[in-house]
Amino acid sequence: MKRLHRLWERTMPAVLLWILVITLVAAPIAMAAAGDLYYGSRGEKVRQMQQKLKNWGYYNGAVDGVYGSETLVAVKLFQKRNGLTQDGIVGAKTAAMMGLSLTSSTSSSSGGASGSSQNDVYLLAKAIYAEARGEPYTGQVAVGAVILNRVKSAKFPNTIAGVIYQAGAFTAVTDGQINLTPNDEALRAARDALNGWDPSGGALYYYNPAKTTSSWIYSRTVITVIGRHYFAI
Repeated sequence: MKRLHRLWERTMPAVLLWILVITLVAAPIAMAAAGDLYYGSRGEKVRQMQQKLKNWGYYNGAVDGVYGSETLVAVKLFQKRNGLTQDGIVGAKTAAMMGLSLTSSTSSSSGGASGSSQNDVYLLAKAIYAEARGEPYTGQVAVGAVILNRVKSAKFPNTIAGVIYQAGAFTAVTDGQINLTPNDEALRAARDALNGWDPSGGALYYYNPAKTTSSWIYSRTVITVIGRHYFAI
């Protein structure tokens, strides 16, 4: 009896660890829908997701298309910072936030609205609403155009999601306002920007001088002012 007791004392930590793994990993996976990415998934979609997370500073592991423990931690951190359920499953909502298509091999990042994924339109509208609601309509389109100008620039990530979620790039992402639901005006502004309207004149930056705490931004050349926003290159 004592021998069995000692055996249990030795094996108990391992048993508890497996219970924890099942609770934190296996249980959420059981609720995943077809096409979702989760711990254990492999393939090109996982690789694309890892690259995005790496570009945004959430992931430091290998971009190898294998959804392992490091990828799981990165996904949960992304979900936490963006107001999503922290289950480690990249389903429709998490994929939309990442600008990642779960159904097609590529995801459009710029160009006209007709050629852009609905995820791109909605994500751009969320950024416009979070950053520029209350501004003149032209100013809202200009904010969307700045994001698209960054996509085209070699200085920034080459996708809409990559630009928006680049670490420290936008206050609305840092403070969580990116998770607000955009209104119809923001959605129209996003489509206008995607269709090529750029009231900013090619700007890569914008700021409100009454709110900004960055001294660096004042070193940029202002090319236009719309509402309370200064647009600069």
